[in-house]
Amino acid sequence: MTDFTLEQLDAIVAARANSDDETSYTRKLVNKGVAKCAQKLGEEAVEAAIAAVQRDREELTAEAADVLYHLLVVLNISNVPLQDVMKELSRRTGQTGLEEKASRPQE
Repeated sequence: MTDFTLEQLDAIVAARANSDDETSYTRKLVNKGVAKCAQKLGEEAVEAAIAAVQRDREELTAEAADVLYHLLVVLNISNVPLQDVMKELSRRTGQTGLEEKASRPQE
């Protein structure tokens, strides 16, 4: 088991997004804007889903890491703190998923 956390990755993403490092992939991605960052997140999510359907554990592990990284990039560029997402997840654990879904406003 690793001690590496999403909070640590989030801090790395934030530091690199705001750096002057011309070699930083994170910085280059953020500089392309939220649409490009969101597109990359979507691509990685699809790749993770495909790996899951194919029951390729190694590929799913790698793609899941990509999804988490790109999600943190999108949160960063959108000024949504990871802590806000964690609070929302915590709030939701107090009820079943079906109860939570039923409590959402109907569109």
